[in-house]
Amino acid sequence: MERRLQGRSLLVATFLMAVTLLPCVAPAEEAELPGPQHRPVIKAAALYMVELKSGRVLLEKHSTRRLPPASLTKIMTALVALDTAPLQETVKIDPRAIVHHSSYKFQPGEEFLLRDLVTAMLVASANDACEAVAWHVGGDADRFVAMMNERARRLGLENTHFANACGFDAQGHYSTATDLAKLTEHALGVPAISMMVRTVTRDIETVDGTRQLSLHTTNELLLDPDVTGVKTGYTSKAGRCLIASMFKDGHRLLLVGLNVKDRWEQAPRLLRYGQTLLQVASK
Repeated sequence: MERRLQGRSLLVATFLMAVTLLPCVAPAEEAELPGPQHRPVIKAAALYMVELKSGRVLLEKHSTRRLPPASLTKIMTALVALDTAPLQETVKIDPRAIVHHSSYKFQPGEEFLLRDLVTAMLVASANDACEAVAWHVGGDADRFVAMMNERARRLGLENTHFANACGFDAQGHYSTATDLAKLTEHALGVPAISMMVRTVTRDIETVDGTRQLSLHTTNELLLDPDVTGVKTGYTSKAGRCLIASMFKDGHRLLLVGLNVKDRWEQAPRLLRYGQTLLQVASK
C-alpha cells in the first residue's frame, strides 16, 4: 500500500519541480474555449472529473468500469466509523488488527482516540490504524465490512463492493470512478473528514501520552494551496490511484483516477484543464 512521504522537504522539492516543468495556463481573459484538439490525453484505466456545484462532468474515461480502488477504500471506512462512534472515543488496539506492515508500528493494547486513528489512515494511509478502527467499530472485521457495503447500498453505489476495510486486492473488492466521486462528495460533507484529508503533517499520541507519532501525507498535491484533498492509493493490482479535490474561483473540482500513470504530473494538468473550461464557460 502507500508509503508515507519522507518529510516535508521532499514534498516541496517535488511540487516545485512539477510546477517548473508543466506549462502555464493562460489568464482567463486570454483563454480560448478548449476544443477537442486541446483535450488532454487521459493516461488511466478510469477517470472522472466533475464540478461539484453544477454537477458538470468535465472529463471521463471508463468511469463506470469496475476496478480495484486500493486505499481509496479508506474514504468509506472513515465515513462508516465516524457515523457510528464519536471522535473522542478511546480505541484500544486489538491484537487481531496488527496483521499488516505499517511504518507506525501500532502495538496491541495501546489506546488512541478514534479521531487520531482515522487521521492516520486518511493522511498516512496507515493500514494497522485502519484495521484497528474496523475491529473497534464493527466488533470484528467482517461485520465492519458488512457495514461498509450497507452504506454503499444506501448511497446508491451500484458498482461498488468491499471485501476489506483498507483496500487490499481481493475478489469482490471493486468500485468505479463515478461511485468513488459520489462517495467522496458525501464524505467531504463531514467536517472532520474534510479537515483530515487536507492535512499535510500531524502529530498524534497515545491516550496516556507515552508515545507520539508524526504523520506525513501521501498526497503530494496538497502543496498546492488550492488543493483540498483527498486520498491516494496503491496496490500491485490497482496501480496508482488518486482522488483530488480543488477549490478555485468559486468552483469545486473533484477528480477520481484509477490506475493512473504519472499521477503527480498528470493530475495537475487535468485539474488545470478543468479550471480553463470553467473560466471560459463563466465569461
